[in-house]
Amino acid sequence: MPIDVNATAQSMLNAMLGILQQNYPNIQTYATSEAAKLAHSLAQIVELKVAGQINEGEAALLLEMQKNATRAVFLSIEGMGLLMAEQAINAALGVVRQAINTAIGFVLL
Repeated sequence: MPIDVNATAQSMLNAMLGILQQNYPNIQTYATSEAAKLAHSLAQIVELKVAGQINEGEAALLLEMQKNATRAVFLSIEGMGLLMAEQAINAALGVVRQAINTAIGFVLL
C-alpha cells in the first residue's frame, strides 16, 4: 500500500506542533520541513521494503538516520533541549505508526 506523503507529513507536523508550539511558536517553518522529510523517508523505506530491496534491519537503520537528522535540526535551534526534540519526533511518528507498520508489514515504528 503506497503512503500518501503529503497527508502523512501533515499529520506528523500537527503532532510536532502540539509539542513545540507551547515553547517555540516560531518553529513552524522547521517543523514543516522536517515533517515532510520524515514522511518522504518513511514512504521510501516502505517502498524499498515492499519491493524486497531492503530488509527489516536496513529499514530500521534508515529510519534511525532520518530521526538523527531531524534531531540535529531541532537541536540547532537555540534553546531547544533534547527532551523536547525527542518528544516532537516521537509524537510525529506516533500518529503514523499504525499506517506505516501496516504498509511495511512489520513493526518499524
